[in-house]
Amino acid sequence: MRHKEQSEGPSVRVLRVGEQVRHVLSEILARGDVHDDVLATHPVSVTEVRMSPDLRHATVFVKPLLGKDEEAVLKALRTNTAYLQREVAHRIRMKYAAKLKFLADESFDEASHIDQLLRDPKVARDLAAPDSEDNA
Repeated sequence: MRHKEQSEGPSVRVLRVGEQVRHVLSEILARGDVHDDVLATHPVSVTEVRMSPDLRHATVFVKPLLGKDEEAVLKALRTNTAYLQREVAHRIRMKYAAKLKFLADESFDEASHIDQLLRDPKVARDLAAPDSEDNA
């Protein structure tokens, strides 16, 4: 019998369901099925959905197009959570409707910050400097 280790990460099933939820939410938001003025005027990208191991909770990472009015978009999504949960449950046949939690996707900001750091002249100089220890 094979024992699972804690460091294995999410199962294939958890990842697959998370991707299905991401696709459904993306479709709902792209079609404008949510009757909300903020969501109607702000295209939203669903970048990732992380499901809990029991598939009862989904953390949904979103980014408004061009990052504009992020707080207003998050508030609108949270206001319409019940509708979105019902739609996801209806479109994905699951035993339980997953509770959705919407968060801003900070990975783009983080990547931009890392890129900015790597472009810093001091860092570029250190990266370009030949390693004198290897030449000795």
